[in-house]
Amino acid sequence: MNIILFKALSAQNELSMQDPRAQHICKILRLKEGESFQAGIINVGKGTATLTDLGKEHIRFDFVLEDTQSAHLYPVTLLVSQVRPICMRRILREAVSLGVQTIILCTTQTGEKSYAQATLYTSGEYRSILLDGAMQSGKCGVSEVQFAPSVASAMKLLDETSQRIVLDNVREGSSLAHATITAASVVLAIGGERGFTDEERSVFESNGFSFAALGSRILRTETACSAGLAVLLGRMGLL
Repeated sequence: MNIILFKALSAQNELSMQDPRAQHICKILRLKEGESFQAGIINVGKGTATLTDLGKEHIRFDFVLEDTQSAHLYPVTLLVSQVRPICMRRILREAVSLGVQTIILCTTQTGEKSYAQATLYTSGEYRSILLDGAMQSGKCGVSEVQFAPSVASAMKLLDETSQRIVLDNVREGSSLAHATITAASVVLAIGGERGFTDEERSVFESNGFSFAALGSRILRTETACSAGLAVLLGRMGLL
């Protein structure tokens, strides 16, 4: 963890020793009373936390909010096909670490329909993965996650003013590395293991998406997400 995040913090705070964050502070960081660590309020800002009491049952610390810019996320929406939960964990963590504002998880025609009902989502585990990605980044902005049962329904979730790009190895398109970004916000769509169908490509095309590629190699979805987002953010002048 490069920052420890909380839903809310006040000037003085108490945290149970049963909380993994308290255990991290005591056992991994090995902090003592009077020492400080980076803490933040999710989607609000970060600051300095100073330990005031280390007890057997709890720890206490003061907190001073110093930087609200750390809650800023980049104006990028990642629209990605539902894939195996083990792969989606990596995608979610990396997307948040890279500062993506919104993630739309979309069931596609070639994908396994049961992925959308995985315990990753029904148990709420995906939220802890998002939090983990944010803490890795040292920032306190956490991406919003939305769910769409089809590509067509996902179109209804998009900002009408966003530039729209879909990565595809079938439909000919220019290299993402050479893309000209013309809008303040961008949607990047990436398919699953078997890609998009022709019907879905038509939906993208009719909804203003341009087709692009990351070279001729077929990449895993999680690799395409990390590489595609990095290239896009670079083209947007944000990296």
